Amino acid sequence: MTSASLWCRIGVCLSGAVALICAVGVDFGEGKDASYFALASHQRDALSPLPTSPRLNAAKVELGKNLFYDPILSKRQMLSCASCHNLRTGGTVPLKRTIGYDGRMHQFNASTIFNVGNNYRLGWRGKFTSLAAQNENVLLDQNLMANDWQTLLPRLAADNGYRAWFKAIYGKSPDREGVLDALVVFQRSLVTPNAPFDRFLEGEVDAISPKQKRGYEIFTSVGCVSCHQGSNIGGNMFQIFGVFAPPETASVATPSTDVSRWALKTANENQEVFRVPSLRNVEVTAPYFHDGRAASLSEAVAVMGKSQLGRELAANDIDAIVEFLKSLTGDYNGERLKAPSVEDRR
Repeated sequence: MTSASLWCRIGVCLSGAVALICAVGVDFGEGKDASYFALASHQRDALSPLPTSPRLNAAKVELGKNLFYDPILSKRQMLSCASCHNLRTGGTVPLKRTIGYDGRMHQFNASTIFNVGNNYRLGWRGKFTSLAAQNENVLLDQNLMANDWQTLLPRLAADNGYRAWFKAIYGKSPDREGVLDALVVFQRSLVTPNAPFDRFLEGEVDAISPKQKRGYEIFTSVGCVSCHQGSNIGGNMFQIFGVFAPPETASVATPSTDVSRWALKTANENQEVFRVPSLRNVEVTAPYFHDGRAASLSEAVAVMGKSQLGRELAANDIDAIVEFLKSLTGDYNGERLKAPSVEDRR
């Protein structure tokens, strides 16, 4: 199957190339006033503020939070969800790829879990459309939590605290549906509001700096917004990694075993098709791409320019886009998300 026919089959859009052609000759001058950045309506509609936090059952959120942090979910009780999704920083960990139970490197970089409830497709291959299904896969995968329901449920029921907690909320002992429901409800609570760019979209024109406004204009004009769109600034469509040129960074070898089960059913012959990631909080989620090949945000932007847009972005344009991307960093529990510390990187 050719890349072109594959593209059509999975509905991936090449409108970025059209936007790139239209962008030729655009003046990105620093002297433009705020009205210059009030883009055409179709451009504004491509990006939207993060939705308000959903109303969730507080008891389920608290139960799900405890499960999320508890290694009881893993077979050997050594790993928790938080082992790969650090909520103190970017909702991920600063590793190219983490190591699983059997010492095998995980297939993909650990994506941030923040704002995950705002994605239609989940995982780097977009295999899941349900948070419950994805959570169950993580619990049962032999290189992730490596557990099974026959082990996990009796273990939870034997814990006096969990047994009482499930009884109070669900009216019964811990079961598959209750465990998945509590995890999903908690994960849906992991939203990061109050990003400067959201405030800008809502009319606070000084919420982002002139340089960030310039980066926003470049981001839109060169075609980045063709794939990174919506309220999550990505996360809901698929793209070939290397549309115009193979990415030039040094990738980490991807395990070849059992790869097909991660792939889209309509694209399992092309392992270069991935779900476009959300750019929310991207400032604090390094390293980048499915295999963590790019260590810095500026490096990632340069790679995207060449491989996805077919152009070599000027250094000052890359710098402006990076500044714009920093405006996508939001708050969690009332505090601005931050990059991992030295201790977090160990």
